[in-house]
Amino acid sequence: MDVLDKYKKAWENQPEDEQKVSKVDIYRMTKLKSSSIIKWIFIIGILEFAFWGILNIMVSNTKYMDVYEDLNMLTLLNYTYYINLAVVVIFLYLFYKNYTSISTTDNTKSLMEKILKTRKTVKYYMYYNIIGGILLMIIFNILIINTPNGVETVLSTKKIGITDHSKLVSIYLISQAFVVGFMIAFLFVFYYLLYGILLRRLKKNYKELAKLDA
Repeated sequence: MDVLDKYKKAWENQPEDEQKVSKVDIYRMTKLKSSSIIKWIFIIGILEFAFWGILNIMVSNTKYMDVYEDLNMLTLLNYTYYINLAVVVIFLYLFYKNYTSISTTDNTKSLMEKILKTRKTVKYYMYYNIIGGILLMIIFNILIINTPNGVETVLSTKKIGITDHSKLVSIYLISQAFVVGFMIAFLFVFYYLLYGILLRRLKKNYKELAKLDA
């Protein structure tokens, strides 16, 4: 049982004429916990931003990028990276703004509204990363398949010993199906476990505030 649960139990078991003081204490504790959760959402967002940034730098210095250069897709890849970078920065700003706004909240109704707003922002961020990542993979795969010798360039036919184009396309599609499936599973687990835990805690706080405001 955490501190907030102890406050709530004491508030429910005390005389009605004394409940006002405990009600304020529970509100303050809920506000403090909510602020801490949103702060962690912001911190995790920054760490995630740094992780993907470092990973991108490492990948950009490998021969893997030569494939996109050979297919004249390197410019498009860079554009999508910088657009994604800008969108993520906007979300990080929103996370920070949500954190600072809760710290200045002075009533239950306003705090409930900001908790709901924070949960929506985080969900949109999760949907953007999961759906956006999958769509980009699909789009780039379509471009590669429709580019002359695109599949051959990616698979490097000299290593696998197959020259038939239709067979190469089949092999490529099967391999990419596994890659896309893995990415869907990875992103789903990553975001729904990492941010999902924090969102469930925020939801619990929202319910506690709803009881106080009833």
